[in-house]
Parts: sequence; C-alpha cells; structure tokens
Amino acid sequence: MTTRDSDTPIQAVETSFRIIEELKRLETAGVTELANKLELPASTIHNHLHTLCKLGYVIKDGNEYRVALRFIHIGEHAKHRLEIYDSARANVHELAQETGEFAKLLVEENGRGVFVIVSRGDNSLYLDPYTLDREYLHCTALGKAILANLPRERVEEILDQHGLPALTENTITDREELFTELEEIRSRGYALDDEERLAGLRCIAAPIKLSEDEYAAVSVSGPTSRIDDQLFGNELPKTIVNTANAISIDVRYS
Repeated sequence: MTTRDSDTPIQAVETSFRIIEELKRLETAGVTELANKLELPASTIHNHLHTLCKLGYVIKDGNEYRVALRFIHIGEHAKHRLEIYDSARANVHELAQETGEFAKLLVEENGRGVFVIVSRGDNSLYLDPYTLDREYLHCTALGKAILANLPRERVEEILDQHGLPALTENTITDREELFTELEEIRSRGYALDDEERLAGLRCIAAPIKLSEDEYAAVSVSGPTSRIDDQLFGNELPKTIVNTANAISIDVRYS
C-alpha cells in the first residue's frame, strides 16, 4: 500500500481550483475557452465543471459557466472569524468618509496580503480589480507596514517564497533596499507606496498589532492628482496612524 506525501498536491483538487480561479478572472467562460486557457483536455474541464455545478460552486448559464454566489458565504465566514473584522469596520468606514478616498484593512496570510475591509469615500476611484485578490507585500504601503514589524527571518521566508516582482518602475526589487526601507518604516510608524503597485496611485498605511507576531495594516489610497506631497508626507499619515491606534485599542478590549 502506498501513501501520498503530505506535500504532494492532489491533481484533481488542484485542477478544480485552477478552473475556479480562471472563471473568476474571466467572469464567464465556456468549456473550450477554459480548456485553451488552462491547456487541459475539454473532457477534463467538462467533468470538473459538472461536479462543481452539482456541488453549487459553479453556475451554468447556457454554454457559459460562472462562479456561484456560494463563495460569498465561505468568504463571510472566513472574515467574521477574524477578531479584527468587527472591531475595525466602523473605523475604516470613518477613515474613508473623512478622507474621501479608499480606506482598506489588510492582513497577511501565507506571505501575501488579503483585503478584509474595503471602504470607498465619496471621491475614491473605482479600483475593485486591484483590491479583490491577494497582494504582494513588498510593493504596497499596507504590506510594507506589516513586513516592517515582522522578524527578519519571517520576512526572508516571505521573499524567498514570493520574490520581489516589479509591478511598476517604482517597485522595490532589491532585497537590501527593501530592508532599509522597512527600518525607516519602523522608525516613523507608517509606510508609503508612491506608485509602487499601480502607476498614478499613492497609498499611506500604518500597522496594527494583533498579537506578538501577527500584524494587520490600515491605509488610505488615492490618485497622485489628489494626494499631493503635503497630504502624502504630512497630513494623511497622522490621520491613518490615529486610526490604526484606535483599531488597536478596540481589538485589545473587544
């Protein structure tokens, strides 16, 4: 009798999730399109889609398939398990209303950033395509605010796993340059993203300590046309640090 190594992926499960991820990216797709995108036989795609439909995770509409709303319940369950979610919602919403921009709260999971709360101010850009997936930590103010407070060994592990890909010409791609910036972030208490993740977008973030070795971060982001040097370097950081402190107190005493 043979046993499967615990680190060996089960191919059928991996294929199902590849299909789900591709459907999320494409919004809707047919069997042939998915087969071409994933370089798999159409029969394999069809069999997986049939099972996913039967389980309620994919919906078939004519010859097209899409991700089902059942994932909402899973996502809501995951969010509400986080102690910080209920504690921070009101603070993040208030931050968005006060600044008029996007306010977000991010946590680290498996070395990537996951948005837990996103609140839009009256002037905020529509950035949903950039806020719904896992983020690299090295190129966002939120991610850098978290990395700056983790032990160096843990940061090295994250960089070994995910690398330092360049998302824009301003992205830090040198490891030692990143560690120098992380030291500066620890010293001043907040992080900056000056078009490092997305051209034309600036972001300021402050860390939130959840436990001895676990951090989240809260931020405000907006276009360079509105977040000028005065806001970016002076006014907004104070506001965001105050919000981070308020959330930390709420988490501690909730």
